[in-house]
Order: sequence, then C-alpha cells, then structure tokens
Amino acid sequence: MILLITGPSGAGKSSFIGRLMEQDPRLAFSISTTTRPIRAGERDGVDYDFVDDAEFDKLLADDAFVEWAVVHENKYGTRRSRLHEMVAAGKIPVLDIDVQGGVQVLDIFGPELVSVFLFPPSWEELERRLTSRGTDSEDVIATRLSNARHEVGLADSYTYWIVNDDLEAAVGRMRAIISAE
Repeated sequence: MILLITGPSGAGKSSFIGRLMEQDPRLAFSISTTTRPIRAGERDGVDYDFVDDAEFDKLLADDAFVEWAVVHENKYGTRRSRLHEMVAAGKIPVLDIDVQGGVQVLDIFGPELVSVFLFPPSWEELERRLTSRGTDSEDVIATRLSNARHEVGLADSYTYWIVNDDLEAAVGRMRAIISAE
C-alpha cells in the first residue's frame, strides 16, 4: 500500500500527516525534492531535499522521479529510490504531494495506491491559514488561493475526501480508511 495525501496549500497536510504518523509506526514519510527556498525551521533531508534548478534537472534527466511538477513557480518531485527503500523496509510510504503530482501518481500506482484529498473547512479558513504562516508575500498567497480553486476541482480523481476541520477528528477518519484498506 502507498498512501497519497494531497490538497491545496493551506489545507493542513503537514500537521495532518505529522499527527497521523505519530499514531501509526507502519507509516514512513516520503521526503520530496524541491527547488523551493528553505523556510525557517525546515531541515534539508528531513522536511524536503532542497536542491537548485540544475540539480533538479539532472535528477529529472536521470529519470529519478516517479512524479514531478512545477508548483507556485518551484519544482517538486518524488524520488523512486525513496519509495523503493520504504517498501523494502516493510513500511507504508506516505506521499504528501501537490494535486498535479497526485494525478500523475494515481495513473502510475493504480490499485496499490490509497488516495486522499484533504480539504480545508472553508475558503475563509484557507486564507487565514495561508496568511497566518507569515512565510509568503501577499502575491504568493493570492496565487495559492487562486490555484486552490482549480485544485479542488480535481478532487473527484481521489478515492477519499477528508475535511480538515478538526485535526484529531480528521486523523481519526484517516486511520479508519487505512484500517479498511
């Protein structure tokens, strides 16, 4: 089983996945590779593998990615080698990737993939979450909100939908899905 969790920026994927992983030791987080600048508090090799454009393009040319996409003007990808390592160790890989990359992964893994679209409780809450991060400019936030409207239109490609209105309740719903699968 491979677990794909996606949703618009600000849906609470990081908090959701972090809490889920605290409760299930079978899960292993698949660290994405990105060209996005590192944010305060993030650690290279833990939160993301941070690379420059040239390194990302080299990995792309070497067919190192299962999926990749340009999101908010930065490149993101999931390395094949990370997934193989987790599966070989008997873990359930957890992919936290954008909606574009998620659609690619749906086509690649088919029935072994458990796909979940995570929604924020409302547009107002989504905007509040993006603004309260304090990490992005108003232009970036506006782009993320605009992109979110398009991304939720792709939710019907995913098997499960969860509204992240209450973190503990949302994680409880996810644990039930994992048990059912």
